[in-house]
Amino acid sequence: MYTQTNEQIAGVADTELLYHNALELLQQLIATPSLSGQEHDTAALIRYFLNSKGVATTRLHNNIWAYNEYYDEAKPTILLNSHHDTVMPNEGYTRDAFKSEIIDGRLYGLGSNDAGGCLVSLMAVFLHFYHHEHLSYNLCFAATAEEESSGPNGLKAVLPHIGHIDFAIVGEPTQMHLATAEMGCMVLDCATHGIAGHAARNEGDNALYKALADVQWFSTYKFPKQAAFLGPVRMTVTELHAGIQHNIIPHECRFTVDVRLSDCYTVEEVLSTIRQHTHCGITPRPGILKPSNIDRTHPIVRAGVLLGRKTYVSPTSSDQGWLDVPSVKIGPGDSCRSHMPDEFIYIDEIREGIEIYIQLLETMLLCLVNNPEK
Repeated sequence: MYTQTNEQIAGVADTELLYHNALELLQQLIATPSLSGQEHDTAALIRYFLNSKGVATTRLHNNIWAYNEYYDEAKPTILLNSHHDTVMPNEGYTRDAFKSEIIDGRLYGLGSNDAGGCLVSLMAVFLHFYHHEHLSYNLCFAATAEEESSGPNGLKAVLPHIGHIDFAIVGEPTQMHLATAEMGCMVLDCATHGIAGHAARNEGDNALYKALADVQWFSTYKFPKQAAFLGPVRMTVTELHAGIQHNIIPHECRFTVDVRLSDCYTVEEVLSTIRQHTHCGITPRPGILKPSNIDRTHPIVRAGVLLGRKTYVSPTSSDQGWLDVPSVKIGPGDSCRSHMPDEFIYIDEIREGIEIYIQLLETMLLCLVNNPEK
């Protein structure tokens, strides 16, 4: 008969306590509105929670970060990052988006899946390792803002202040599988212009017709080079606005293009190609996210495979796009539930997330010890 050691029993008890604290915190976060760019209250809540555990924190804008107790500048540093902002609740909600409810093992509420479950699970893992005196690496936990809007006051603002990092785990809902590559994202605001006139007399110069030619090009053009893992650059027209009433020729047409970037082309090369083939005015929005791709031999990937986790290419973008160091995207929950009506996460996914994150870091440490050059 298998008998647990005192250390193993203590470890199970520690994980259960971490889980219950994480679940309680997530319920409080759901009940505290944190729309992207308006995360003041959840930032205060996260800081209070960490401070209550004896963790010293730093705040910049609505970002909170902290280091393990025995931080050593001579050691490499792993960033544990997830975001606490949310999108606006959509019109399909049938329940209060800011009411935390557990029903049949599901925790409902805006931000529960994207990315509250990831955030509180990573925070739990940080606390698990916080007092360890002889870690061979440092940990920096960062709860950041404005991920949903790719804003300038989120992780991008934090990175210059947290010191050197060697590797990052970005918490997003992936069913605890490893997104080893991620498409970048660029949003283009486009406009064509004409001359208004009376529709009955077909006067003027129709800006909408001019736009349609460019919209058609965006829908059919294929970039010649295709990345082995990330696939092709993808462009999708997602919004179009023209006209003020039925009998006036529109003098202006504005449309938006979502561009998913691979590592085969620079942003400048993609923009140059678009401008060569279109006639509209093009303005890239701030906050262009770079594509990312981690070497499959990196210790974190090998550690994940050893734990039975799958690797895949993520079609969605995240705060990985701000990072210039190797990173993986992994977290409890499922990306297909993000931004959906009546968003939820299974509470068992949070427990599993904490356990796998801990195992992943412990296994990665073994990989580092055995292969220090990696």
